[in-house]
Amino acid sequence: MNRSLRHQISTALVTTFAPLVLIVPAHAATKAPAGATAVLAVLETSDLHANVVGYDYYKLAAEPSIGVDRTATLIKAARKEFANTLLLDNGDTIQGTAFADYQALVKPPACNEVLGIYKIMNALGYEGGTVGNHEFNYGLPFLNRVTGSQFQVKGVDKGTRCAGPAFPIVLANVNSLQTKAPLFAPYQIIDKKITARGPDGKPVETLVKVGIIGFTPPDIMAWDKRWLEGRVVTAGVRETAEKYIPEMRKKGAQLIVALAHGGLDDAPYSPAMENANWHLAKVPGIDVMLMGHAHQLFPNADSTVSQFNLPGVDKARGLVHGVPTVMPSQWGKHLGVVQLHLAYNGKTWSVDKDKTVVEARATQTGPKTFVEPDAEVVALVRAEHEATIAYVKTPVGRSAFRMTSYFADVGDPSALEVVNRAQAEYVSNYVKTNLPQYAGVPVLSVSAPFKAGFPSVADYTDVPAGDLALNNAADLYLFPNSLYAVKVDGAGLKAWLETAAQRFNTIDPAVAAPQELVNTRFPSFNFDTITSKDVSYEIDVTKKPGERIVNLTYLGKPVAPAQAFLVATNNYRASGGGGFPGLDGSNVVIASPDNNRDILIAHIRAAKELTRASHGAARSWRFARVETKGQVVFHSAPGLEGLAREAGLNNVSQVKADDGSGKGTALYAVDLSK
Repeated sequence: MNRSLRHQISTALVTTFAPLVLIVPAHAATKAPAGATAVLAVLETSDLHANVVGYDYYKLAAEPSIGVDRTATLIKAARKEFANTLLLDNGDTIQGTAFADYQALVKPPACNEVLGIYKIMNALGYEGGTVGNHEFNYGLPFLNRVTGSQFQVKGVDKGTRCAGPAFPIVLANVNSLQTKAPLFAPYQIIDKKITARGPDGKPVETLVKVGIIGFTPPDIMAWDKRWLEGRVVTAGVRETAEKYIPEMRKKGAQLIVALAHGGLDDAPYSPAMENANWHLAKVPGIDVMLMGHAHQLFPNADSTVSQFNLPGVDKARGLVHGVPTVMPSQWGKHLGVVQLHLAYNGKTWSVDKDKTVVEARATQTGPKTFVEPDAEVVALVRAEHEATIAYVKTPVGRSAFRMTSYFADVGDPSALEVVNRAQAEYVSNYVKTNLPQYAGVPVLSVSAPFKAGFPSVADYTDVPAGDLALNNAADLYLFPNSLYAVKVDGAGLKAWLETAAQRFNTIDPAVAAPQELVNTRFPSFNFDTITSKDVSYEIDVTKKPGERIVNLTYLGKPVAPAQAFLVATNNYRASGGGGFPGLDGSNVVIASPDNNRDILIAHIRAAKELTRASHGAARSWRFARVETKGQVVFHSAPGLEGLAREAGLNNVSQVKADDGSGKGTALYAVDLSK
């Protein structure tokens, strides 16, 4: 399809999409009389991460739990419910999916074309936004181009202003080193037309001057150092707010909305704080705070997340130090709605906080039901969507061997080592660049077999030898986690592995009847495994949980209890997921903005060719040898004894081709004496 025809289709689609945009009466607004009241619903999206439609590009399958196509349905419903709405976005908008990578790395839009996610947001009638940390992932030249900006920074073309979002993007705490001025406008004051009620109950069309100001985590200077160093500098969130908010009030802002891409942290304030909004909410003059970055849901009365259980935080009503606050999770799953009840005293508007209602509305309506997607959103980006699907099928590397999880429970590392290699490499490089104080600390990595046949024989990782495409990464790394690294000592490492070893039942060597090896109550995604030639340990399944890890060595020497290690893992585990001892978020050294799957893809691209010797043979753990009177059995897909042999598992044999479970799995035995 030629560009001219694509432009005609795109223009036509935008025209048909127009009903989604709030239509404001054309006649001039009048000054509201004293005593007038109004309700203004501030609507927030955050951390959309380019999930434009409900589709998982790695699995090549529809995914109804995500996508702006369903968020659009919530937006449309809110506009029917409220006479006055203000739709804003809190950043991490343009990066995060294969759709985003395709538009950034493979086929960037021409200067006169709008980025896919912004095309949708323009049609939906967004009125403002900020940028998160991930907007910087593709570099300043790309960000300058797709936001329609003219950055005055080194390395950015000062030429034509390209097409971008039709709404203002504000960001107050990132400044150009060249000009010392903010990279984007620090704030914008919007003349918002609203329908109010006079003291006589009659409607009146009037204006509210709404100031919006944006903030992003200062950590971008470390996370995207290669793009930002020598070009921009960040400032702390609190002092930046204290500088600009009085200025906004002086220029007539009657309401101020802080678009604060971050979460809450009550640690002593620092200008380098990643999640400074607990402190930001104390700055006088902020009427509404829109949060993001943490991918959490707020308000949420049932939340156990530590940042929502801090002093001054009302997780049920959605207040932080009395400021109405919302965080709508991520990927378009929720729409933040802050219903502001306004009163006019003849000079300015004020917020009645007692009447204000804060909520995050979900696209999910039941256990497996969701609101319908908006067909017009899908139509707007159909061409880009289909091109992305073709892109993810394109090989990024090759594997000379089959990577599977059929025998991960008995020691096959073939589907795990590439993940561990990628994670460890990332952490090592990060330490070299940003954390020289950890240069002498060994880096290890753990990953788990996410797919282990629990529901059926179809639930195993199975990536055949040959070309590796982007969608294969989802088979190797199922969850959209972010990479974290924690510092542990030798005792902590052993405790970690002891917890993982709860994957196995306790085997009695004297029992003649078959004994089940795997404890199915302990999920496979908690069976964290090291795959490194530098580490060796045994799991003695004849001992009770907590006493099973024996002969743990590093570089051939016993691991000392006080010996330090950095362990690459994911945000779920590092923050307490799975209940592993010592892992509660307090010992996190690296909280990467990059997800594990993208790190895996980058590793495969760089490696080009994976071999079993390089990526599938580093088996750190084995069962401690023991003679058993009866068979020790487990379950997996039938007819794969040969695959076990290829992985070096010469102690595995198939007992029955059908184990009778109805799952399509076979019964295998593992000889623990070998």
